[in-house]
Amino acid sequence: MFLYRDGKYVYDCDMSLSVDRDAWFSGLRPGGMRELFEHLPNTLYFAKDRALRLMAGNQAFVKRCGYASEVEMIGHSDREIFPAELAEKYRADDRRVIDQGEPLLGIVELFPNRLGEPEWFITDKIPLFAVDGDVAGICGTVRSYEGARAELQPYLDLVPVTEYLKTHYQENISIAAMAKRAGISVRQLERRFQTTFKTTPRHYIMKLRVLAACEALLNTDQSITEIALEVGFYDHAAFSRQFSRIMGVPPRAYRKMHRRT
Repeated sequence: MFLYRDGKYVYDCDMSLSVDRDAWFSGLRPGGMRELFEHLPNTLYFAKDRALRLMAGNQAFVKRCGYASEVEMIGHSDREIFPAELAEKYRADDRRVIDQGEPLLGIVELFPNRLGEPEWFITDKIPLFAVDGDVAGICGTVRSYEGARAELQPYLDLVPVTEYLKTHYQENISIAAMAKRAGISVRQLERRFQTTFKTTPRHYIMKLRVLAACEALLNTDQSITEIALEVGFYDHAAFSRQFSRIMGVPPRAYRKMHRRT
């Protein structure tokens, strides 16, 4: 089991597991965990057998290959779908993964975009092993380089503010000062925080203070009042109220529940 030690979670090998992991996995509906790939933005998922025939793919990959359903795609190869020069590159990488039985990660390569035009993507491929230990095929993801950058851009735009808050969260920082640091208006800042972090700038600061307080509660002998003042609250009552709202339990109960004696 995982235990909290010296400010981090570690695996305690001396504790016996009360859960049979293999039994749990065998009881899952086949392909259930694959459904995650249907909800990852800008990510295509695929799986192939040893003959490099497509055996599975999320809907985004299926459509990119020109098929209406996964069933229609199964059994086809890259040579039947993509331009020859791209297909040969994909197959060479696939064969390397299968022959060596090792992942091939972070491949920056050309892949058709939604319009069928070559665009830069990032591909990761790993071998799939059969129960006897032999390589049975590969699976991988293809992520849009431009799409990933677009996904990150809202966070990057707020980096001047978030980086400053990491070391100044305990101070009394005005929203206007935060907006000035980001080079935008207060209204724009509030809108971007809501869109990017699903919260307000003020509540973002409050969460940083509470997270810092969690660390102090578990790793110091400071009183709760001392911790409250250190992380930026003006008194014990205000700290306890906000801590309980965010963590679900009061500070004293949190320390008692999670701290190792």
